[in-house]
Amino acid sequence: MKALATLWPFRAKNKARAPKRQVSWQLPRIPWRRLAPVGLSILIVGGVAGGIVLALDRSVRHIEVVGPFQRVSAFDVEQVVRGNLKGGFVTANLWSLQQSIEMLPWVDHARVRRRWPDAITVQILEQSAAARWGDSGLVNARGDVFVRDARHVPPELAQLNGPEGSEHQVAELFMRLQPRMVEMGLSISGLKLDPRGAWELELSNGVTVRFGRRQLQERLERFMKVGAQMIAGRASDIAFLDMRYSNGFSVGWRTSGSAASHTVSDDSTNSTKKRDQDV
Repeated sequence: MKALATLWPFRAKNKARAPKRQVSWQLPRIPWRRLAPVGLSILIVGGVAGGIVLALDRSVRHIEVVGPFQRVSAFDVEQVVRGNLKGGFVTANLWSLQQSIEMLPWVDHARVRRRWPDAITVQILEQSAAARWGDSGLVNARGDVFVRDARHVPPELAQLNGPEGSEHQVAELFMRLQPRMVEMGLSISGLKLDPRGAWELELSNGVTVRFGRRQLQERLERFMKVGAQMIAGRASDIAFLDMRYSNGFSVGWRTSGSAASHTVSDDSTNSTKKRDQDV
């Protein structure tokens, strides 16, 4: 026990821990004296700019509409601007006004600008109808149907038809074919894509060209190379061309009110090619 008593102070001394160091965190000092002039300058500049804007933001008193008006009314454009104008000369949202104007039928693009001191100028670019869509719709060269129910549909425009959502696809093919047809003295009066995906072309001379669903590009090139030349020379005798063959096409002739047909082949050694099963 005496031995344990003599060892106890030694153990207590060994277990004594060193005092913990206290770490103190300090926020960085902000040089307010240096920043104060900068902040004051910003406030002054902002106040002056705000004052200038308020001074210049006078009411819009004049709206000028410019453009070669054929289908669009300048009065309708002005009414749209006045109905959607928010703010004054400086704070008016020109982009929002442009979007509202371009919602009008027959408006393809609108350019809206400010004109000192209190006027807004609107320049209008009208839509250009490239073809009809269905019975009363109109489509531009980009394939956008910009009028669904036109009051007046120019009869000289080709009529395009197709399922809902195929407007761009049909218009793109029409715009690609029409110039090549004109070079051969032909003109497209109609282009149709049916729900099954089959294509049919109607020419202004009354000849129908059937392309079917498959190998469209190949059949188009065959038609342009051989079929179109045949039609250009004998349009009054031909009722239709059927391009739905592997390497040829059939011709339907106008004979006593009905159409008789025979097959024309690209291969001179075999003039009776079987029609592809895509009808």
